[in-house]
Amino acid sequence: MSGGNGGTDYLTFQTGTPDTNCSSTLITTIQDHVASGTWRISSFIDSGTDETNHFTGYSFTFNSSGVLHAENGINNYNGTWSITNSNSNDDLDDLDFNINFNLTNDFQDLNDDWDFISQSATKIELIDISGGNGGTDYLTFEKN
Repeated sequence: MSGGNGGTDYLTFQTGTPDTNCSSTLITTIQDHVASGTWRISSFIDSGTDETNHFTGYSFTFNSSGVLHAENGINNYNGTWSITNSNSNDDLDDLDFNINFNLTNDFQDLNDDWDFISQSATKIELIDISGGNGGTDYLTFEKN
């Protein structure tokens, strides 16, 4: 079939092993973005309820060692973070952004293996669809 110019168009399919370095390169790129500077939560929607105000004034530092630090000038909390690949593909959809605070306050709501909606050097949008109550949570970090 012609693409409109009278010529012949070709579509080529190939089989083979996916490039597993793509996902590790993507993980490294995201880790570098996250570990650079401090971040704030610009939006946190917990099963339809806006709970962003629970984190107002907090700055989050994602250390390259996997330590996650949150502070607001009064309170200081440490947790952990990581990015893992839940599949062998190189899609952003296959990466999990793992957050864990060993706390029983509002920060426990952040504990999850979040899925990426989008990410850039200045903004990370995450989603989690709960297997328990079926609720959907949204978490957005923006660079300070």
